[in-house]
Amino acid sequence: MVQLYLSEPAWNDIEDDASVKQRISLLIKLEMIILSLMSSGGRSEARLWLCNTLSSMTSISPHNQQEVFVKLLRCKPRKLGLASQLLQMIFEKRPKRVGAILAKNSHRLESFFRGHPDRIMQWFSSFAGSDDSQHRKGAKALSQFAFVNRDICWEELEWKGKHGQSPAVVATKPHYFLDIDIQQTVENFLEYVPEFWSSREFAESLEGGEILFMDSKFFVQLFLDLMYKEDLKEMWEVIDEFLMEESFSSLCQHLLIVLEEKDLLLFLELSRKFFKLKKEHMTIGRQLVRLIREEEAHEEKMQIQDIVLQSFALHYRLLEESQTNESWEIIFRSNGISFRNSENPSLLSKSSSWLLSTDGYSTTWNTVDLPEHLSMHCFSTWMKWIFAKWDVAV
Repeated sequence: MVQLYLSEPAWNDIEDDASVKQRISLLIKLEMIILSLMSSGGRSEARLWLCNTLSSMTSISPHNQQEVFVKLLRCKPRKLGLASQLLQMIFEKRPKRVGAILAKNSHRLESFFRGHPDRIMQWFSSFAGSDDSQHRKGAKALSQFAFVNRDICWEELEWKGKHGQSPAVVATKPHYFLDIDIQQTVENFLEYVPEFWSSREFAESLEGGEILFMDSKFFVQLFLDLMYKEDLKEMWEVIDEFLMEESFSSLCQHLLIVLEEKDLLLFLELSRKFFKLKKEHMTIGRQLVRLIREEEAHEEKMQIQDIVLQSFALHYRLLEESQTNESWEIIFRSNGISFRNSENPSLLSKSSSWLLSTDGYSTTWNTVDLPEHLSMHCFSTWMKWIFAKWDVAV
């Protein structure tokens, strides 16, 4: 029968107590087994567990999470993968924020369109027909600029028909712009009308940020240059705001996965002072037991069967040995856990469920969840004893 060791030991000195020394020795041995298992094939899974655990933390404030990620972005060597992933998030969730910066740097988009007829057609061909209310995106910018600056650029408009249209005619019939040869006209503007690319009309077409999705790779590189080569203050302000507004969970889930292990360690070093681990105790016991029970971990499985005092080992033993309702109730009684059966009206349920004194009868536990709950309850109980004794000794 599994012994949970929930009765506090009668120790006098934590350093001399044999039971404490034995428990610490077993913890160290289990740590070595787990490290061996992780290094031999479970490293990526352990990394995923760590990232998921970090994303569940709630103690870090918006200001602190901004501080941690900015320090990581600012440190050298530059974390370009992290910065690129962050920019992708900003593009998707706050396109207008970066669209405003893009509008102020609209001249940089000459290179985006030069030699790319597909981009030209995608952005500038949305002219309104006779039934539509107005032109959109680049088409609106092109038409407005052409009217305002017709003395310097109207001749650069290429028409598909036999002859061009005058500004006066097009002003009364805007749908005539549908007859423009878009590709040739924009190429003419690239060569002969440099004023267009810095114009208010073109800048306004960029403010919504829709253009970011035409080629995110291009714009990620553009904004990386603004961040690092030019150290643009406005760009870093957008980053600061986003890092404070976005949830810590979302930031971890999207950004930590791209970090190299040494950078992930740096993240932990920067952020650990903001985590209140006692209040946010997390566990990956169920996943670890599943990994240990796999055939490839046969040697570790044999070793862990001998370590019955640590919570993961207890988790494993509970899964292996407690298969019936009766065996669970014997475990409860032998370990001083008060319980009562839960009233479960479901006729489909084959497992009983119980309310336990371990959590003040606040949750209904079934045979699937009990191993993890009891193992973590044991771990928490043991750590409270050790910390309490340590506090007294100090």
